[in-house]
Amino acid sequence: MASSQCCENPPTLNPTCGQGCVEDIGGLKAYITGPSDSKLAVFLLSDIFGYEAPNLRKLADKITVAGFYVVVPDFLYRDPYNPNDPKRPIMEWLKDHGTDKGTEDAKAVVAALKSKGVSAIGAAGFCWGAKVVVELGKHSLVNAAVLCHPAWVTVDDIKEVKTHTAILGAETDHLSPPELVKQFEEALSAKAEVDSFVKIFPGVEHGWTTRYDVDDETAVKKAEEAHQDLLAWFTKYVK
Repeated sequence: MASSQCCENPPTLNPTCGQGCVEDIGGLKAYITGPSDSKLAVFLLSDIFGYEAPNLRKLADKITVAGFYVVVPDFLYRDPYNPNDPKRPIMEWLKDHGTDKGTEDAKAVVAALKSKGVSAIGAAGFCWGAKVVVELGKHSLVNAAVLCHPAWVTVDDIKEVKTHTAILGAETDHLSPPELVKQFEEALSAKAEVDSFVKIFPGVEHGWTTRYDVDDETAVKKAEEAHQDLLAWFTKYVK
């Protein structure tokens, strides 16, 4: 089940925001930023609001400073969730945007990155996207994974992960409450071959890493702290 928190604080989408450009990769449109000749890539998997969210693209641009080629694919096929459409509530929308389809598309993106010479890949997922990243991690398709306020991820999912994984959780999160995140941490800690980093951020709610108010200084600082943790994880394992 989706939580109302999935739909709160929707961003004002902007197809022209960011320092990069939109290109095709793996059969999808994607926001591309950073050095195109880099052998190290990171791709970001959006929440239900899609790849035109300004804060998500701003994060993509920020990640490039470490030398990463960053892609933000449109896994939603120009059909992000619209909270103002009463005829298509979130559960109806999700019928057309299952994470199983997202996983197949993500595999195609991984293959496309490798075909252009990328040697190491990191993937970060936000809410909806985090479930897809977990599926990639189960099959060692990426070198490092970051899950930000994940949705629909289970302890059994985490037990199958084979990729070094960081989980950034919120103190107030109906989809992945701290109690569940702690269980994720225990499951990861039991896997000697997998390194992990788990952190629960106090005073924030589900979605805080990308759906924050840019005019709220405290919210910005909390998001930036998470962004630094994300970047540190990729710097450590995507090399």
